[in-house]
Amino acid sequence: MNDRILTTERLMLSPVSTEDFDDLLTLWSNEDFTRHIMGRALGREEVWFRLLRDIGHWAAMGHGNWTIRLRNGGVYLGSVGVFDYRRELEPPFKAPELGWGIGPAFQGKGYAAEALTAVLGWTDRTLGGRTVCMIAPENLASLKLAARVGYRPYAIASYKDHRVQLFERPVCGA
Repeated sequence: MNDRILTTERLMLSPVSTEDFDDLLTLWSNEDFTRHIMGRALGREEVWFRLLRDIGHWAAMGHGNWTIRLRNGGVYLGSVGVFDYRRELEPPFKAPELGWGIGPAFQGKGYAAEALTAVLGWTDRTLGGRTVCMIAPENLASLKLAARVGYRPYAIASYKDHRVQLFERPVCGA
């Protein structure tokens, strides 16, 4: 069985692929989705480069972004992933970074928590150790979700001229 395919009660998570492009373009061109991440909608070329980066991340690192789809019907919801982006921030990340995003139409239904919990379980089993994430202080939904799955704040940083809160989570059971 492919250990990169994760399933939950309602969701199927699989590594991103070129077949996800149209869904990614719809998501990343939605300003309601991008406001806390990029601060602006992304165009076709930028989304394509992000997709290629995500595919390459899997090839180089053995982990990356998963596409989140409903098990029943395959509707695209968003993505969740484990990254090593070597971000230029102080203090630097010294652990795998988690990131997630669900389309606005699917927020508030528990999908992000379900997907993130599945990926954290995979990360705990596969990579072990501490994980980190960064969240814009005004992104209240992500702040609440991070706390719900065990992340705790440890620093404030500036990333690309924006203030962000850094969080850490020990491996489950540690």
